[in-house]
Amino acid sequence: MNPDTHRAGHVAVIGRPNVGKSTLVNALVGAKISITSNRPQTTRHRLLGIATFEAGQLVLVDTPGLHREQKRAMNRMMNRAARGALEGVDAAMLVVQAGRWDDEDGLAYDTLKSAGIPVVLVVNQVDRLKDKTALLPYLAKVSEGRDFAAVHPVSTLKKLGLEALVRDTLALVPQQDALYGEDEITDKSQRFLAGEMVREQLMRQLGDELPYATTVEIERFEVDGALLRIGAVIWVERSGQKAIVIGKGGERLREIGSKARQQMERLFDAKVFLETWVRVREGWSDDEAALKSLGYHD
Repeated sequence: MNPDTHRAGHVAVIGRPNVGKSTLVNALVGAKISITSNRPQTTRHRLLGIATFEAGQLVLVDTPGLHREQKRAMNRMMNRAARGALEGVDAAMLVVQAGRWDDEDGLAYDTLKSAGIPVVLVVNQVDRLKDKTALLPYLAKVSEGRDFAAVHPVSTLKKLGLEALVRDTLALVPQQDALYGEDEITDKSQRFLAGEMVREQLMRQLGDELPYATTVEIERFEVDGALLRIGAVIWVERSGQKAIVIGKGGERLREIGSKARQQMERLFDAKVFLETWVRVREGWSDDEAALKSLGYHD
């Protein structure tokens, strides 16, 4: 590592909900550390993704999506977490959906500019644009009157355009040695990631029925030789929701647990014994004390 050319720094990944921020972080890190689904506001916590390259290291701060609606305590806490992610970062990636720019994109841009940090515009999902000729006029319109350090059309799912994005983002962070070891990919514990893997399956399988009424708490995480023994509690807000999560004859809960366990085994490179329970805690998503006890922080 040559400290005269090697760069390393913190980069916030910001945008409105459901534009692919977590998919981008996973693609750059090269491992699935941040959960994804087609539901807005899947990400609820700040999470560091450590992406190491030959030329440098980007410590990516994956954040909840910024949104104007703040009716519930969870929404307010997620917005505070997203804004708090800007403290101490060297640059930011503003992720938007190709062909679309709305008030929430503008809110995210204004938040970044008021923080006084360079902003790279990441235009995601360019592969989904039906009219490819519309991309250049769209980029010109979005860039007009806004100060971007660089603009990069990408497809995070297909991993297109990421090399150029990394090159230009590294140029915005300080020249210094790596901040983390080459084998480190996140600041979060395996215990935290296990809970997120269960929650991802809840979002994917129950998003239409229970989009935001569930959360996951890991009650047990034990290393038993080559085996990880994990106990996860799925919290819901009403008894009727508990029945939905469990499903007929427990079938849905078994499916959630099975898919989450497979994800854990891939990420942790270990055999996993996973037990899941569903419990009711009324109004947890609109109770700041309950949110903090369940691991939510600003």
